[in-house]
Amino acid sequence: MSVNKEIKRVSTAMLQAMKDRKEKISMLTSYDYSMAKMVDSAGVDVILIGDSAANVFAGYETTLPITLDNMIYHAAAVTRGTERAMVLADLPFGSYQGSANEAYNAAVRMMKESGAHALKLEGGLEIIENIRKIISGGIPVCGHLGLTPQSINKFGNFGVRAKEEQEAAKLIEDALALQEAGCFAIVLEKIPAALAKTVTEKLAIPTIGIGAGADCDGQVLVINDMLGMNADFKPKFMRHFANLHEQITTAVSNYVAEVKAVQYPNSEEQY
Repeated sequence: MSVNKEIKRVSTAMLQAMKDRKEKISMLTSYDYSMAKMVDSAGVDVILIGDSAANVFAGYETTLPITLDNMIYHAAAVTRGTERAMVLADLPFGSYQGSANEAYNAAVRMMKESGAHALKLEGGLEIIENIRKIISGGIPVCGHLGLTPQSINKFGNFGVRAKEEQEAAKLIEDALALQEAGCFAIVLEKIPAALAKTVTEKLAIPTIGIGAGADCDGQVLVINDMLGMNADFKPKFMRHFANLHEQITTAVSNYVAEVKAVQYPNSEEQY
């Protein structure tokens, strides 16, 4: 797509400046061109191609099945639909946890083939050398701590993480290590608000919360969830900013009824 030269793309430096002046950062997921175009035009700062595509787009129970090829496909579609927002893509499970070289090769593929501007990886000290390798190659990395869905089989559930002192201390240690390694931001998922506030105050780089309270430097939600497309999914932190489940099902029902009744198309809706 042609890029409007008057529109300035959100960069890592711009996100850092937003934290410094205490302006909150907005982030939402998208997985396709049409949605990304709407989200971008509405003014969101960062569009995340989350591996949550495995859940909301493909219907899997966890994020684990989605592949690097799948993620590149979604990220490329989103990139083509944006002019202003930073495009941040998840590296999927199994593509970066092995060796630093494997992680770097997966990161290069994502950046070259999708056109994304930055990558998000889950984990702390256990993958720090892999993150360093990616960043050393000039690729911006956003960390992700707390509830890390790629580790769901280790956790055993999607509950709040770092409620206990030991795990909270580990999360702070991981956050500082990610910052030291060169990450430009960190997503904090489903941790106590007080801990998220502490981490945010300790870090010079931005934090983006999801179920982590109002004191993070920004917020992210899954677009399908915040639009109310998944009517039966509403955890404590989720706010439905629309009720598209009802609106879409009503619209489809009306379409079916009018087709059956030969009311669509009418005489003015044909050539």
